[in-house]
Amino acid sequence: MSTKITWYGHAVIGLDVDGWKLIVDPYFTGNPAASTTADKVQADYILISHGHGDHVGDALAIAERTGAEVISNAEIADWFESKGAKKTHAQHIGGGHQYPFGYLKLTNAVHGSALPDGSNGGNPAGFLLTVPDGKKIYLAGDTGLFGDMRLIGEEGIDLAMIPIGDNYTMGPADALRAVKLLQPKHVIPIHYNTFDLLKQDAAAWARQVEAANGSKVHLLKPGESFTLE
Repeated sequence: MSTKITWYGHAVIGLDVDGWKLIVDPYFTGNPAASTTADKVQADYILISHGHGDHVGDALAIAERTGAEVISNAEIADWFESKGAKKTHAQHIGGGHQYPFGYLKLTNAVHGSALPDGSNGGNPAGFLLTVPDGKKIYLAGDTGLFGDMRLIGEEGIDLAMIPIGDNYTMGPADALRAVKLLQPKHVIPIHYNTFDLLKQDAAAWARQVEAANGSKVHLLKPGESFTLE
């Protein structure tokens, strides 16, 4: 089997895992980098890494339209239930759960997580997904560099999707250090070039990563996909 990963711009990620459709941090409305609109995406599951508006985004509308289950930390899952979401699943950092699309564990992330209305969004998280064929995908979410990325890397990462935009997350220099800790086979940078504040030379960063670490960097334009075989 294979897993198709689509970057929709900013931190919006789509995954097709053996026919199961996942959307991560579905910020389409108001996203100047978005390659499509919220009413056009399909989802069986919606993953929310933290509570900020550019990650919660259109999740509730997509869940209402598609019937998708929202997966996040307990505070965010409860918040979605209070807003009318019919299906949610709460996890917490370090905890994993077996879903039809694979085994999903929440990882640390160094960031904030207040929800759009000011409610407590709990702790921010990343996601470590083991798909049914055993490949491991690390979705770092919004985060700064932290040393325990080395522990995540010890899992044997096939693909890492990490932010490089700086200011709110890791910038290119720290993202390079993160790749050295994670040692993934493939890397896709995200959370950059959405706004002027996040402008980065991703091609230059990719050359640095491949020269220093040997990981293969895939620079996707919003709407483009990569298939992990």
